[in-house]
Amino acid sequence: MPVRLDKIPPLAPRPARPRIWLWLGLLLAGLLLGVGGTLLFGDQTLPQKPDEFWRLALGVPFLGWCVLGFGRMLFHIGQHAAADGWDEAREEVLIRKIRQGRRSQQVLGVSWYTALRAPGEQPASQLEALLSATKALKAQPSRLDLTTSGHSRLSGGTDADLKRTLQRTLASVLADLAPTLARLPDDAPLALLLELDSGLSEDQWRQMWQKAWRGSGIRQPILPVEGSGLAALDQWLDQRIDDQALLMVMAVRFAPEQPEGTAEVAVGLLFGNRLTQTSLTPVAYLHRPEKERTSTSDDLLYATRQALDWVPLDAKSIEQAWRVGIDAQREAAIATVLSEVPMLATPKQELCNMDTLLGQPGKASPWLAIAAATQTIEGGAGGQFIFSGDAGTASLWSTVLTPVPTL
Repeated sequence: MPVRLDKIPPLAPRPARPRIWLWLGLLLAGLLLGVGGTLLFGDQTLPQKPDEFWRLALGVPFLGWCVLGFGRMLFHIGQHAAADGWDEAREEVLIRKIRQGRRSQQVLGVSWYTALRAPGEQPASQLEALLSATKALKAQPSRLDLTTSGHSRLSGGTDADLKRTLQRTLASVLADLAPTLARLPDDAPLALLLELDSGLSEDQWRQMWQKAWRGSGIRQPILPVEGSGLAALDQWLDQRIDDQALLMVMAVRFAPEQPEGTAEVAVGLLFGNRLTQTSLTPVAYLHRPEKERTSTSDDLLYATRQALDWVPLDAKSIEQAWRVGIDAQREAAIATVLSEVPMLATPKQELCNMDTLLGQPGKASPWLAIAAATQTIEGGAGGQFIFSGDAGTASLWSTVLTPVPTL
């Protein structure tokens, strides 16, 4: 569940000080009324007894004024005490929310394949092609019905055997992550978030997944994670930050039914909780993602600023920004945010539009950008910022990755 600092109630209003002139006027009026009342209603013998007269005419009103003043002072002190108590409780809630919001995950391993990575190539060449704006989106036959449409496809494999191509792709991703997992005990818990979007039936792709997993040599038992996308990661940060388990994300888009404007990608990510994972050296830190509440420029601006504040990180220290899985209608909103939050010296040059170069990766969108940003950090770069779409909704996520501080 998103951490909303703007939903925390404001500070308690402070009571106004008693107005001295009002109370002096009240005292004067009380004394005048006391003298007049004593003259009108007092015993006729009172004027011959000056001590008793003035004690009754001035003493009683003054005593009443003192009692009222003391009561007003106690009420004022009580209001201040109540406001102090409210503010202290609010401060505790605010600190707890900020600590919760600033939770992050270790990125322990990444593997990603796109049309820019040929079989046998190292991932560095793929990243270099992406950052140099090499375009893989082109008109070509689709895998399912061979109709021509503009999309990008994973390199290698033939259209004749889609299941074998998918299995080989999954096996490649798992093979990249297996050496990292091999350094952990066999009984180390491993949670799996599997997001696979394909024109193949669920029975078919699950069969290919199981074959690839059995052949990966990964020994750790896996337990499925509910949810999808960055919402699942956000929930993990809220509910399982003390968990001993590592979180593995497998996100694949392969042979979509409607390939126009899409990208085939395969991504594997391995995350660890910073409080419990000490066996493996992290590559980068993934900070809490922030989702806009409505699809407006103002809400996207709020989400962007909040994502940066979770680090906390100066926007000017961002060295690379990414956008992926976002419809063209949100171009203006992103441009507005980049003008309001000066995170890039030259936005047009530093904002890598993965949708334009590869096509939309669907459910794999945020994970693809996280993998590319992590590898960029691994190459020596600084902070990375990601705008990503949420499959099935029009809302966008803002996410920050930072390098691991050197000791």
